[in-house]
Amino acid sequence: MSDVLVLVGHIAGQVGKPGLELLTLARRLGDPVVVCAGTADEAAVETLGRYGAERVHVIESDEPQEYPVAWVRALAALAADVRPVAVLTESTPDGREIAARLSVRLDGGVLTDAVDVQAGPDGPVVTQWAFAAGYTVTSRVVRGVPVIAVKPNAVVPSEAPVTPSVTRGALVLEEADRRTRVVSRTARESTGRPQLTEADIVVSGGRGLGGAEQFALVERLADALGGAVGASRAAVDSGWYPHTHQVGQTGVTVSPQLYLAVGISGAIQHRAGMQTSKTIVAVNKDAEAPIFELADYGVVGDLFEVVPQLLDEVARRRA
Repeated sequence: MSDVLVLVGHIAGQVGKPGLELLTLARRLGDPVVVCAGTADEAAVETLGRYGAERVHVIESDEPQEYPVAWVRALAALAADVRPVAVLTESTPDGREIAARLSVRLDGGVLTDAVDVQAGPDGPVVTQWAFAAGYTVTSRVVRGVPVIAVKPNAVVPSEAPVTPSVTRGALVLEEADRRTRVVSRTARESTGRPQLTEADIVVSGGRGLGGAEQFALVERLADALGGAVGASRAAVDSGWYPHTHQVGQTGVTVSPQLYLAVGISGAIQHRAGMQTSKTIVAVNKDAEAPIFELADYGVVGDLFEVVPQLLDEVARRRA
């Protein structure tokens, strides 16, 4: 089979879930070749192999952390060597920029925010959601190497164990590659919860909570379910929860297996950021709230009565 380049990025001790999702999709197209930097130790290589990586190419340089364009140079050089049928990366701000720059280098096409990738007779066929997921679009690149940026949670990672070979390469940057540099990084404060964009379960709170102190109820439910905490724009604008947790058109787009909307009316701005979730459950005392048009399951009631009962039931089933 033909090779598929998969940009996993900088590995710092463990492989993130989005990288395993990319490997799962890459296996549909060919033999995955992982491109990474950092501490790709034996454990990380074993994890990548467990999810189907035929080869792990380690860039022996920390420069991709400082100069994002370094990834473009590394991928372009490797693509010239292996002639891949596609290149996959995450659809994050960095991932989309790398994908766009790389497509120019490879004289191909770029498709971003993919939610599915399948092999087709004329190359990879990509599914995307457009206009706040109001439409489903299927696309393919008609010239050159397809560069595809995939949204987190597009697929459930599945194992396909192999023993990968490991190659290592140096990276030599030109002066032009150093014109854009990351000047500082701030580590995300650990809450013990999964990242919002990667979580299988998201519990979001909105205006119906009535205040910042009430978000403790949302946090308790998220912790009981092993999920992440989100917030509506109204809650964020009121200062009840950090902007980094805002779900919506001007915040984060999520697509978990389960999305619980607690006290959220469901304005279009919020729906644009979560309506592709696999299962949506809404709790709101307003039976006419727009969120119920989207929800798979809805509870019309006071969240301060419903959520504690839900917590009790979760605890009972785990006892």
